[in-house]
Amino acid sequence: MAINETYVGVQEEPLAEQTWGGVAKDLIRRQPLGALGGLVVILMIAAALFAPQIATHDPEINDFGAMLEAPSLAHIFGTDEFGRDIYSRIVHGARTAMLVGFTAAICGSTIGLLIGVTSAYFGGWVDIIVQRVVDVLIAFPSIILALAIVIILGRGVGPVIIAITIPMIPTCARVVRSSALAVREIPYVDAARAMGFGHARIVLRHISPNIMAPYLIMLTTFLGAAILAEASLSYLGLGVQEPTPAWGLMLKSGAEEYAESAPWAVIFPGVAITLAVFGFNLFGDAMRDVLDPKLRSR
Repeated sequence: MAINETYVGVQEEPLAEQTWGGVAKDLIRRQPLGALGGLVVILMIAAALFAPQIATHDPEINDFGAMLEAPSLAHIFGTDEFGRDIYSRIVHGARTAMLVGFTAAICGSTIGLLIGVTSAYFGGWVDIIVQRVVDVLIAFPSIILALAIVIILGRGVGPVIIAITIPMIPTCARVVRSSALAVREIPYVDAARAMGFGHARIVLRHISPNIMAPYLIMLTTFLGAAILAEASLSYLGLGVQEPTPAWGLMLKSGAEEYAESAPWAVIFPGVAITLAVFGFNLFGDAMRDVLDPKLRSR
């Protein structure tokens, strides 16, 4: 019997066992904490998208007549040392966190996906070289590697995104490679080779779509890690610079001088970072339990 492309395509579908609606229902029913994390993620995205409408003040305008005011009806989270409204800066800071977090997580996960799949598919000396490079990158602590990259590239949103993205790539590549090794041995990949399909087509169309579960799990996990890394770099003075609203930058300016005299300048940015990272981690863990067939069957 002749092998045709229809056969190859049909073989891909059984690995995508659940629709997105089924995943959402599973998440709410079996992972209530994960659903809570998903709600936090949705609220963060909404705050980032509608920051000008939600904020009560311009986050970058100084008001030296209202410096370090305690929380009140006029400033519900108080003001910082320049008289800027902390609530408005936290809301606009969600934009910075989402921009850096989503861009770094998507780029890091996608590049890691392509590297991992390519390494597993070709094997041999290609796999050996790629995995040795991955081993070298994994050997460096992520924050140290990010610091080195920021020092080389300079400060600002762009360098921070690059600095956070690069440490994510080897981790995702290693995880994806283990899944791609199993998918590579499935008969429809051999059928695609027998039909004369090119390597790029097999990698992108026949292997990559069937390892979306580990990719999505890594992506959701990286989101929280990216937000925390951005806050850490900004706190160290190597990330986003004034007057751009950023949670780590707000925490830095408040913690150094006003932790006792104006604790609201420290508490609210810290709570925002904690909720964001906590929400993404809960959501990522729940997505892993829902999408992983071994964990779902328990």
